[in-house]
Amino acid sequence: MISTRFNGLDGVSLESSKVADVLAEAGHQVSWFAGELGPGFSPGRLHPHAHFETEANRQLEAACFGTSTRSPQISSAIRAATDELKPALRSFIDDFDIDVVIAQNVLCLPMQLPLGMAITEVLAERDMPVVAHHHDFSWERERFAIHAVPDILGAAFPPLLHRMRHVVIQSSAAEELRRRRGVEATLLPNVMDFERGPGQTGDGSAFRLHAGLADDDIVLLQPTRVIPRKGIEITLDLAGALADPRVKVVITHPEGDEGHDYGQALRAQAGALGVDLRFVATQQFEGQSREGALADAYAAADLVCFPSLYEGFGNALLEAFFYRRPVFVNRYSAYVSDIAPTGVQCIEVDGGLDPVAVDEVQRLLEHPAEWKEAIDVNYEIGRREFSYQVIRDRFLPLVAEVAAVPA
Repeated sequence: MISTRFNGLDGVSLESSKVADVLAEAGHQVSWFAGELGPGFSPGRLHPHAHFETEANRQLEAACFGTSTRSPQISSAIRAATDELKPALRSFIDDFDIDVVIAQNVLCLPMQLPLGMAITEVLAERDMPVVAHHHDFSWERERFAIHAVPDILGAAFPPLLHRMRHVVIQSSAAEELRRRRGVEATLLPNVMDFERGPGQTGDGSAFRLHAGLADDDIVLLQPTRVIPRKGIEITLDLAGALADPRVKVVITHPEGDEGHDYGQALRAQAGALGVDLRFVATQQFEGQSREGALADAYAAADLVCFPSLYEGFGNALLEAFFYRRPVFVNRYSAYVSDIAPTGVQCIEVDGGLDPVAVDEVQRLLEHPAEWKEAIDVNYEIGRREFSYQVIRDRFLPLVAEVAAVPA
């Protein structure tokens, strides 16, 4: 497994871990390469220059996106960084006796241009089998729309290699990849282990204590990163419309992935609305597994809020179904195309808060027992549509297939 980062509760790290669990269950050995490796991502090779948050990489990103031209110096810097990463990748492949590379979101979303180029070149030079698991593409993000690297995006995001198979997480991504690059992709939605269910019962009281919340506080849990496409302002609007001092908006991820401006804007909005907004990172629970930290957070939630404007799929939505919590969701495109048609029952908005949704949330908070049937329905849909069996059925055959392609 290769990416920029395997750590924490971002979707790529979580889904990579699930794929690895199924691979191990099938008898494969999984090793990890990234610029950041958290607990559980071992054995592996940590190479800090592969991270997207290094100062050098941030400077390259700023020089290559939002403009249509790049200087010879930037081209040289990309080349130098690529050449620095290639020996580290070769060493990882050799030292861990790698047979098949699984590229996790690193050959589609151009947050680390040199790493994408380095992986592509090493794979091409060695004619290695690779399964590229694409969670997000550059053409799906507005901030990558204007750029000065058409040559690099065309060559490595994603590359088209002889012994390569592509996996996407939503149907529209498969259609767009076919249209833009002329290749077929296997659809693998995000999953949870619905067959076994949560490994432990979450301790909502412990999470509330950690967050400084009272037992009678009403928790609107936003289990997402603090970035603009997560639509957190809609959750704040909902909290303001409920006009109840017991309502608290709790965000489970730290700030910083895309700067701090959005977090500051949210604090200002919350202040204007009189909403109690709290950032309570689940990573702060020392000694816990990631699942244990998630279970505590969801157990504390009266309502899970997922008003994303855009998602590759929507891992937090599945987590809410998995931990049997009611959900308030914006009808983002992947939800409309791939999740809503399964019959899940959520309180929905379409781009912004409306009075009908506020009334539905108010009724839910006043009579939570009435939502038990919907919660149970959502869990059963998860078991049928979004379980680990989907990885067994769709991903494992790709690994065997690409490994068998003649060099």
